[in-house]
Amino acid sequence: MTPDDLLELFDETARVVRAALTTVDPSQRRGRTDVPGQYAIDLVADAAALRVLHRVPVAVVSEESGRTGVDDAEITIVIDPIDGSTNCSRGLPYWAISLCALDRDGALAAAVVNQATLVATTAIRGRGAWRDGVPITASPVERVEDSVIILEAWPPKRLPWKQFRAMGSAALSLCDVAAGVVDGYLDAGGVHKPWDYLGGLLACREAGAAVIDVGGRPLDVSGRDDSRHIVAAGTSTLLDSLRDAVS
Repeated sequence: MTPDDLLELFDETARVVRAALTTVDPSQRRGRTDVPGQYAIDLVADAAALRVLHRVPVAVVSEESGRTGVDDAEITIVIDPIDGSTNCSRGLPYWAISLCALDRDGALAAAVVNQATLVATTAIRGRGAWRDGVPITASPVERVEDSVIILEAWPPKRLPWKQFRAMGSAALSLCDVAAGVVDGYLDAGGVHKPWDYLGGLLACREAGAAVIDVGGRPLDVSGRDDSRHIVAAGTSTLLDSLRDAVS
């Protein structure tokens, strides 16, 4: 499949998942399963997504259902059917489906769609990143004192950032770094899985933002046991400063 084919597939997947979730009564969205941290809506979204993704010869790695599809496929699609499930369950308009296709060279094509607002961030390796079809570029801010950042948990060391936000979706937060909406993202918990960050990672790379794992581990991975400690910023100078808050 070409990168453009993949983006078309991702768009269809997002639409099908969104339609499936409209069948869930808002009063039932906070229902949980027996799996710690999992909502019933996560399973609804996952089942809908797999109905689309399993039509093509790819491997699929999902937060909710693990690895399925064609195990030895050239393309692996890593998906979080709902990134920001708590936001979704409570009607907070900051939750997304995140999809990223990897080949032997790493992240190839990605789409992160805010399912509450329908804002879509897409990226193709070597070709760029877009928000609703418009090219995006990361923020040029270099000084922490001038920065607005998104936090994921409170870091051990507080820095003198201008302002901060806590939004509840790593995928959307990284896309906001890519689009220059915020200047940086700081994951103080260090427990994000590939499905949480891969879509936003490719968007950041293609928009000129810098993204690292604090431990220096590779980011283009798809294993269910892989966890990463993510820091991102529009510039490498700001990234270095933000890393000091957690290292």
